[in-house]
Parts: sequence; C-alpha cells; structure tokens
Amino acid sequence: MKGVYVLFFYLPEPMNVEVGSLGMLNFKEGYYAYTGSAQNGLDSRLRRHAKKHKKMHWHIDHLTVHADDFSALTLKSPRKMECELAERISHFGMEVTGFGCTDCKCTSHLFYLGEKKNKNQIVHVLNQADFFGIKKP
Repeated sequence: MKGVYVLFFYLPEPMNVEVGSLGMLNFKEGYYAYTGSAQNGLDSRLRRHAKKHKKMHWHIDHLTVHADDFSALTLKSPRKMECELAERISHFGMEVTGFGCTDCKCTSHLFYLGEKKNKNQIVHVLNQADFFGIKKP
C-alpha cells in the first residue's frame, strides 16, 4: 500500500546520537513524532522502523534503534504528503532542525512532543481537516 505516516515513539532517556550528515545531535527523553512516506510498501516500512537491528539508511533509523512505545497513524495516498503532515504536526512540538527532510524544503520531519504523546490531539486535527481529502485505510 502506498501512503504517508506519522510514527510516534518514546526515547527512554536523553542521548547524543550521530545522525548521518547532521552529525551529533542531542535528544531529550520523551515522545517524538516523525512524518514519512512509503510509496512501495507502507506496512513493511513501519515494521522496519520498529526493528532494533538494521542498516542505518534514513535519519530516523539512528533514533528508532533506541526507541520504545511505537505507534503509527497511516494515511493511504498515491503521492508523498509527508511535508503537509510535518507542517500540521509542527504546531504540537518542537522541531529537530534538518531531520528527515534532506529531499524537500521543510525545516524538519521530526518533532519533540515532550512528556505526553499528543497522538490523540494530532489525530483529531488531521480528522477535522479531512486531511486534504485522503481516505484513511
């Protein structure tokens, strides 16, 4: 299935993580939301994100190997819309500048949500807006 997603996860402790070309980044303990797309297998992309042992390919791989409490919101879409998702989610958390957005003009695709997951609030906002007419699977 083609689509976009918001990956929610929890980092159980503060940590410094080397993230590819971004270098060493400091991450706080707490919940995060990451937006992405998978135009060739949404389910397998989400399963990959949850793996602890994997080859580091995307920025998010460097964090998910340390993360717990995974969940995802998925939206069926024939085109990449993670930038639109990122813009909407930016209102709920603090962006991690440059993270996950090397192929677009966004400031970030990763947001620190703090101690609360805020998933229900984010889902509510996306549902209210009918998220650009995309039908949820």
